[in-house]
This record gives sequence, structure tokens and C-alpha cells, in this order.
Amino acid sequence: MSGCDRWNRTAALSGGALGLVALGATLAATPAAAFCGFYVAESNAKLFNHASQVVIARDGDHTVLTLANDYEGDPKKFAVVIPVPVVLRKQQVHVGQPEWVDHLDQFSAPRLVDYPDPEPCPQENALHVRGGRSADALMMVDGISEGIALKAGVVRIEAAFTVDEYDIVILSATESGGLLAWLHDHGYHVPMQAARALGPYVKQGLKFFVAKVNLSERARLGVQKLRPLQMAYDSPRFMLPIRLGMANARGPQELTVYTLTQRGRVEPTNYRMVKAPTGQEVPMCVKSDFADFERAVFDHSVAQEGMRTVFLEYAWSAGWCDPCASAPLPPDELQQLGAGWLGDGAAAGRGIQVFVTRLHARYDAASFPEDLSFEETGNQENFQARYVLRTPNHGNCDCPAGTEYRNTLVARRDAQRASLAALTGWTDEHVRDAMASTVDDAWLPAVAAAAGQDHWWNRIWKR
Repeated sequence: MSGCDRWNRTAALSGGALGLVALGATLAATPAAAFCGFYVAESNAKLFNHASQVVIARDGDHTVLTLANDYEGDPKKFAVVIPVPVVLRKQQVHVGQPEWVDHLDQFSAPRLVDYPDPEPCPQENALHVRGGRSADALMMVDGISEGIALKAGVVRIEAAFTVDEYDIVILSATESGGLLAWLHDHGYHVPMQAARALGPYVKQGLKFFVAKVNLSERARLGVQKLRPLQMAYDSPRFMLPIRLGMANARGPQELTVYTLTQRGRVEPTNYRMVKAPTGQEVPMCVKSDFADFERAVFDHSVAQEGMRTVFLEYAWSAGWCDPCASAPLPPDELQQLGAGWLGDGAAAGRGIQVFVTRLHARYDAASFPEDLSFEETGNQENFQARYVLRTPNHGNCDCPAGTEYRNTLVARRDAQRASLAALTGWTDEHVRDAMASTVDDAWLPAVAAAAGQDHWWNRIWKR
């Protein structure tokens, strides 16, 4: 672990992501971020995706999906294809702001809580909170052309429109091969193994949302970064089609889902959910490398569960938090993310009737053979993944209480070292090296020596 003081999201999503598969393109280093659709590109295009996120606002059958991911590459010849349950009209598609997703990610991220030790002579107390991770969350899409003849009776254009910098086509298909042929006809290279993944969605009668960047409109708007796409629709389906994202995946996929509901937390119905580790006391070295620590905790947890589990990282009202990794989202941001039940007169604070759930998973085709289905429960029990620091007090210890305090520090550090190893799976040598790199931990041997002067045998020999 390095010594720089980073308070940011790791590339793994938190911290993050959805599922994605880049078809006919070069993927970033694994684990790839997952996405509930797939990307297509010209055969010579290079696409890179590092982090992605999905926000689902759910009110009965009303659903608003916000799709965001971090993409680097030339947007000219690139398209995103996403299964949707209904034909979407222009009024049902919106272009959001990445800051809304960033804020929700920061608000729900695992966090580090710092409880400085009080001065033993006399006692004082304070509480400081270090927030989890910031996020670079952008929806990056591109590439589909118009005006090429369709395969008769196989693919149908149900709707076509432009929303801000995106040209959007809604397709229906009677055969997965026809959809692949349509993409090929439009100049995009799609591996044939994608047909197997597309087949179940075609049989279910799902439609296909295809979006590309309109470069002239993008220039007119002065948009530098591609923004999240949002879709609003009515459907009894409460799910994400994650299998498409594995059609051409290299290695495990990663998914972070944030849900906004009225009654309580959201849970998967077809995969086991467990709570992320929380409440453990960790050594001071974690303070300067929280991102690396948090990533290691998730990696270790996934390994222990055999990559077959969805982890609950946050469940709490959107109106408040304790402790807070960032300020709560204001009502207007929650509404923009789909919490339409708030109404225009919603006030900030604990009266906000929005419950936030954050779910995080890593998976592959073998461990998650089905799309991810959800249900809204009535469970409003608060939960957050958080870890506890206890900063040693370097002040005056020249009193009986100070002597007793000094005597506890070394044993406390040993317990923290064991906790760090158990959470991360790091070797004892790695843990000891990490702890020795921090000022507070390096100070402890001197404390131990000073505490040793109070032993009865040292008084006999006047040490």
C-alpha cells in the first residue's frame, strides 16, 4: 500500500459497476465492468471501460433507469444496445448529469470513521468522518447509422428520435440472428457468440434500445463528456439483463446497483445477498490507503463467497446518514434520478421518503447464469459498510489514567493487525509492513517502551 492520502473510488466499483461487453473491440484490464447491454463498434475501433453504474428508481411498476459508465475512446463509430421491456418514446428518454450519479455513489460508499482517543488527562472527545469514494461516472455510448434496409419480417424500427447528443433507435426482432444482421448491415462487427445471449431476450419479446452520439448536436451543445442516459417506463419486470454483458467478456464482470424506493431496501430474488463487512476496527495505515484497503476487502469477500453472492453495502434513508460519507442528496437530484413520488414541493431532511440501497457483485457466466431480479422489501433497517479508526492521543499522559492508556495501545494495535488480515486476506508480513509505514503506528514502539517502565521489576531496579 502506498502512503499517499487517497479518498477515492477504486476502479472496481465500489464501488461500481454495471456489465458491459465490448464487441469487436479491445477491453480494458479485467475485471471488466458489467453492463445491462452490450457495445458494438467498427472492427478497428478500440473501446475502454473502467467503471460503470446503474441507478434504478422504482415506484410500483414505474421504473427509471440511469445508466452511467466510464468510457475512453473515439465516439464516432460506437453504439450501445440495451434490452428494454417496452417501446420507448422520445419523452421517456432523458440525458442526465454525471454529478447526480457521483453524488449518490459518494453518499452510499463504504466509509472510514475516525474516533480520536481523548486525552487521558483530562478527557475530551471528538468525532471525525472520512467519506468513502468519489466516482467518475459517465455514460459513454456511440455509433449507429440510419437509412439502411432492414431484414424483412425480422427487425422492425419501432421508434427513432434524437435526445440532446444521442440518436436513438428502438428495435424489435423476431430472431436474434436478424438483430445481428442489422448491426452488421450498419457497419458494426458483432461476434457470432452474441447471438446465443440475444436469443432469450428476443423470445421474451423485449425491445432493443440502440443509442449513438450525434456529433454535430454534441458540438452544438458544447458537451465534452458523454452523459448518462435515462429511461422511464412501466413494467412489472424489476430486473437487469446482465447476461448480455457476458457475451464477449474477458474475465469476471462487476456490478454496482443503486436503487431508490419508497418502502424499504431492495434485495435480489434469485441470488443470495449478504451484508458487506462492517464495524471492524482497523489500524491507522488504512487512513492513507482506504481505496486499496476497500478493494482488498471486496476481493477477499468475493473469494470467500465463491463469486455467487450479491453484497449489500448500504441501506438507509436518502434524507440523512450517520456517519455521512457525503452530504445527503437534495430532493431535486433524487427527483432527477427518478424519485418522482417526491413531488415539486419536497423538502430536504429526514422527511424525504426515499430509501437508498447499494448492491455490489462480481460474477461470470457460470456463477450468475440468470439475469438479476429484484424485489422491494419493507425492511428499513439501516446498514452501511464502515470501518473504524481510533487515532492514538499523543498528548499529556502524565497521570495514572495516562499510564493505563499507554499500556493498552500495543495490545490494541495487535488486535487491529489481526482484523486487517482477516478482512483483506493479506499476509502477516504485508500487514506489518503496511502498519509500519504510518506515523502513528511507528510511534507505538516508543509508547510500549515507556509503558514498560511502569512494571514492578523496573521499579525495583530503578529503570
